[in-house]
Amino acid sequence: MSRSLRVGSIAAIAALAIASLSSCAAGNTPDTLEIKPDNAQATLGTNIRLNNIVVVTQGEASGEYTGPANVSVNVSNSGTTPVELQSVSVGTSAATFADDKGAPVGSIVIPAGGAVLLGGEGNPVAKVASVSVVVGGYAPTTFGFKSGEKVETEAAVSPDKGLYKGWGPTASPAAVPSKPAVAPSAPAGATAPATAPAGATAPATAPATAPATGAAVPGAVPTGAATTAAATH
Repeated sequence: MSRSLRVGSIAAIAALAIASLSSCAAGNTPDTLEIKPDNAQATLGTNIRLNNIVVVTQGEASGEYTGPANVSVNVSNSGTTPVELQSVSVGTSAATFADDKGAPVGSIVIPAGGAVLLGGEGNPVAKVASVSVVVGGYAPTTFGFKSGEKVETEAAVSPDKGLYKGWGPTASPAAVPSKPAVAPSAPAGATAPATAPAGATAPATAPATAPATGAAVPGAVPTGAATTAAATH
């Protein structure tokens, strides 16, 4: 082998070694590579594929968890006709669907040659009111389609943080207790009117009237009557 070929081979080997060391230094975690790790996936026939199936719990959950959760999955349809996802359940807990605006819907349609992502901002959501799972483990998850076919798989369980921040269930707003009705208060200084006892009648008061002209008044001296003085002797 000529000297130039030997030098070239040594340089190539050195370059590969440097590249490998650089890769190890950077790490190969999902955060470093800026990609999500591979999670549970399943297929239905030759056209339907379910990728990255994850049950997302509330943010600070760890270990055994019981509470609300969302099911995230990317459903792709390479067929020539739409496919309708009608049900999702985690264990025995069934999910309900909401569209990208948050309005309840009965099913999710995956268009022909397209894909639909459940979970995350601006996407439809599959919500489970309460489920018992182990965060960091796997949970049995079933997907049912309008065709009658089902896909059963084990979904990864992740809290709503890190790669799945914003994908978990949102807390319901606390109900505000209603204030009791308060009767309006009487104006200052006002007194409540006295009420008569039940069955009592108010005494009738005759109006005072002046005596008619010319009527005789007992003990009065008649008008015009002459008073005769006793004769003096």
